[in-house]
Amino acid sequence: MESTLRFTVTDADTAAALGSGSLPVLGTPRLLAWCEAATCAAIEPVLAEGATSVGTRVSVEHLLASAVGQEVEVTASSVYADGRLHRFTVAARHLGGNGKVVASGEVTRVVVDAERFLSRL
Repeated sequence: MESTLRFTVTDADTAAALGSGSLPVLGTPRLLAWCEAATCAAIEPVLAEGATSVGTRVSVEHLLASAVGQEVEVTASSVYADGRLHRFTVAARHLGGNGKVVASGEVTRVVVDAERFLSRL
């Protein structure tokens, strides 16, 4: 399972806008959301009807700042699956000339029945 998504950093994605800092650069909370989105896209094709996945663990190193307007590509690749548990490596890179690594890490998801999960809340 693999998925690659592309995003463009907007003012709404910045640390200043998200409250995770004061600079107008890609905020870590948004980067984490993009990484999770890539894992959701990767696992989606194998989910049974009525199933979804929930994130249970995220370990991501945010290595490089990204300015507003910068395009970022996020890739999630399955590295482990055991029943309902799925672990993905994630990587984010700048698109364009430099292709520098913005972030790397791992996201763990667990497959659940959506209706049953929500009924327990």
